[in-house]
Amino acid sequence: MNKGELVDAVAEKASVTKKQADAVLSAAIETIVDAVSSGDKVTLVGFGSFESRERKAREGRNPKTGDKMEIPATRVPAFSAGKLFKEKVAPE
Repeated sequence: MNKGELVDAVAEKASVTKKQADAVLSAAIETIVDAVSSGDKVTLVGFGSFESRERKAREGRNPKTGDKMEIPATRVPAFSAGKLFKEKVAPE
């Protein structure tokens, strides 16, 4: 499912226009990205949590030459699925 299909589904479920659903979805995504990039954690109960995590510096290999190289430390976005989401995807 891409963003357009998600907008269509949200518009149908919420009984709003596609334009309204797109505006709300875009605003929600932008707000989550802004919060996580500034170091905050965003938790949507039942769905999951978005946060940034530190990745340590490590040694890697250049895939072309096979030479060892140092990969610098960085921050990466991370998502952890909530309990209800996990149960819905993989019922026991």
